[in-house]
Amino acid sequence: MPSKKEGNDLFLFLFYIFVLLKLKHMIYKINCWKKYHYIYILLLFWGCISFSCRLSANTPDSLDNYFKNYISSDTLFVRYLQEQHIKTTFHNELELLTSGREKFEHLFREIEKAKKHIHLEYFNFRNDSIARELFEILIRKSEEGVKVRAMFDAFGNMSNNRPLRKKHLKILRDKGIDIRVFDPIRFPYINHAFSRDHQKIVVIDGKVGYTGGMNIADYYINGLPKVGQWRDMHVCIKGPAVEELQKAFLHTWNKETRQHINGPEFFPFTAAATQADSTRGSQVAIVQRIPKETPEAMRDAYIAAINSARHKIQIINPYFTPTASIRKALEKAIKRGVRVDIMIPGKSDIPFTPDATLYIANSLRKKGAHIYIYNGGFHHSKIMMIDERFCTVGSTNLNSRSLRYDYEINAFILDLPVTAELTEIFRQDKADSTVLTKEEYKKRSIRKRILGWFAHLFTPVL
Repeated sequence: MPSKKEGNDLFLFLFYIFVLLKLKHMIYKINCWKKYHYIYILLLFWGCISFSCRLSANTPDSLDNYFKNYISSDTLFVRYLQEQHIKTTFHNELELLTSGREKFEHLFREIEKAKKHIHLEYFNFRNDSIARELFEILIRKSEEGVKVRAMFDAFGNMSNNRPLRKKHLKILRDKGIDIRVFDPIRFPYINHAFSRDHQKIVVIDGKVGYTGGMNIADYYINGLPKVGQWRDMHVCIKGPAVEELQKAFLHTWNKETRQHINGPEFFPFTAAATQADSTRGSQVAIVQRIPKETPEAMRDAYIAAINSARHKIQIINPYFTPTASIRKALEKAIKRGVRVDIMIPGKSDIPFTPDATLYIANSLRKKGAHIYIYNGGFHHSKIMMIDERFCTVGSTNLNSRSLRYDYEINAFILDLPVTAELTEIFRQDKADSTVLTKEEYKKRSIRKRILGWFAHLFTPVL
């Protein structure tokens, strides 16, 4: 809606035009139009220029933003994707996988159907029952002639309490699985602290793809004693968007292995098939953060999505210590009347971070955000919904590591049913959450509050 000042300016401009019309009538009446018409035209021109300048000065972000109020958030976001040359594909079939059991059962079924290749890229493969079941299937598919390529991050493996050892890798390689370690940690160790591969990607025959927040570990099903149930989200994609996941996988794989894996067999969708009748199927854009190549891609995509919001922003994120630019975008959204709902876990697998998360969340609460502390276990999901019109699911935490340092990948989904499903999950999870109020925050001990303030100083590296 126009501001009061903008409304007054518009009224004055209309009044000015009215006066000019009266003046024109008087000039015609006294039969002096030829003599004074240039003065009339000059006055009209001056009035138009003056009004344009006043409106531009009174509008926060320019005249263009004035008209953006009448454009839906998903349309604005698509416009952003086009400006950034981020490919948006149609004809996609999507299935949300909202639990570890659902994800692994679905993944194993699709792997069993593989005919040509299976590509897997995870932050870590925990050496437990789920990983063993997965590797048994992969070995069997390799014996059938399916090419299996797998990659995991060296730091992710080290941080795992049940890592894959050299002996495990040798067995897998002997069985035909080409499994690689991303950026092995060698002296000097500090060189390997950042730019870790935090992506979660699976591609099967170039036609079926997965991404989201889950690694390979049985605690996605069984939980952990420390945090209880482990909640997370994944999405299965069937359609042209899988090719973007494939490109992401091959980029990392070829860079790490110095191979040149490529060719039409990895990209089975034709241009004609993907362009015909673009109104059918779900619209998906894959955004990848690659250090040194697209370092701002994920941050900018999140900001663009937040800036497009007209009514509501809903976020679930486990390590919510966003960069200053993300916080500023959220604060601006609140100022323009958008409801901002943020869900953070009450328990975490990483010490120190929850204190910083609560401190920052409380500062946003003071600005007008609604904060929900999830008590039903550890919510490891990385999702966001905008106006219930589009959403994102992926590997990206809203912290400095994901937004500034690591390899990350997200699917931005422009699909009403999928977004509605995530919105309903958010609504249900609110029932297992505590609303963060001023009184609730003050229940924390002074020591905890001081620790939160101190911890938030380290958010640039958390």
